[in-house]
Order: sequence, then C-alpha cells, then structure tokens
Amino acid sequence: MSLILSIDTATALGSVALAREGNLLAVKTNDQQKDHAAWTHVAIRELMEQTGYTLHHLDAVAVVAGPGSYTGLRVGMATAKGICYAAGIPLITLNTLYIMAFAARRRFLSSDTAGRDEENILFCPMIDARRMEVFTALYNGNLDEIVSPSALVLEPGVFEKWQVRNKIIFFGNGSGKCKSLGVHNGEVWGDFFYNPEYITLLAQRGFDEGQFTDIAYSEPAYIKDFYTHHKNPANT
Repeated sequence: MSLILSIDTATALGSVALAREGNLLAVKTNDQQKDHAAWTHVAIRELMEQTGYTLHHLDAVAVVAGPGSYTGLRVGMATAKGICYAAGIPLITLNTLYIMAFAARRRFLSSDTAGRDEENILFCPMIDARRMEVFTALYNGNLDEIVSPSALVLEPGVFEKWQVRNKIIFFGNGSGKCKSLGVHNGEVWGDFFYNPEYITLLAQRGFDEGQFTDIAYSEPAYIKDFYTHHKNPANT
C-alpha cells in the first residue's frame, strides 16, 4: 500500500498532498505564488501531523517538475529531493503540461461530446510565459506526445498544420492569447488547469510502473533559460 507525498509549486496554485494508492488522504493549497518557498515546508509538516504519518512512512515523493515558475520549480524540486535523500525513497517527476492534458482529457471524456470524435482531438495546454509566449505541447486523445513541450511565441497560423484534420482544445492560463489570433476548428477553455487529485493519480501510476528519477541528476524542466536584469555598476 504505497503512501506518496506530492508537491506542486510550479504554478500560481501550490499544493502538497498525501495519498495512499492514489486516493487523497489530505491536501493543502496556497494561492499566493510569491509565498510558495516559505509555505511549502510548513504545509508538509502540518499535512503529516494532520494525517498521523511521518516522512519515514512515505514510499515515494512526486514533484511537478515544470515547466512553470522558475523560483517555484526550484522550491518544489529542492524540497522533494531533500525528503527523498533523508528518507531513502524514490523520486517521481511529473511534467506540468502532461498533467494539464491528463486533466483536460478526463473532462472531455466526461462531457456530452465524449467518444464522438476523440481520435481527432488534440489537447494543447498553455502556461503563460509573458507577452505572446507560452509553454505548450500537443497531445492526442490517447495522451501521446505529438509536439514536445517547448516555449512558443504565438503568431497567426502557428497551429494551422494541426488544425486541418484535428480539433484542438486550448486551455491553461496562456490560452486566452489564442483568441487574439482567432481559433479555427478548436475551442478555448480559458484558465482550465488541474487539481491535486490528478497529480496523485499520475504519481501513483509512476510508482506502479517504476518511473523513478535519479535524485542526484534530476532538475526542473525549465524549457528556456532564465534571464534577469543586472545592475549597471555605474549606477551603484
């Protein structure tokens, strides 16, 4: 009976969740993205106290590895690796865009249109990366990766080749940018994202299939380099 702690600080809504065999036991969330670093360790301690477990009861830790907020990804990965090292348990890393597609597919399959044209559906999760850029990927109805996760500048016609034979569902906090380009043969679900339940389901699947990441070499999926403004020495 696997007990897995899941950590997600990749996006605006952070969460820590404890699940047994993929069933949520308890979850804590934080919607103040700038506070993820200070909140995460406290939330984990409170979560374990609430459920009566200790970190040494855990069988694995799952972390949402990105893409997403640079700082948030570092916080989540460092926390997850630290617990895995201390408890001697495996690490499971999950891709943010895949979790989003997994959640969207479940929504689609439970809708009135489920099953009618699933073979011609593509899921396009989008995370805002400022201006007209998004972190995105394309997945088919079976969640096979059609286009790998990347940083993409949205411009007219960027999805045209995929829209000839497929209906694309755009979603996530970057998907609103598609509206300014015009959406043909598709839908925009706006800010539809995911919740901790989907993370725990994928974490359990990763555990069952032995999809563990080498703790020493695991790192966030930044996708693109981090740039920051350096102070001009002449102004100091």
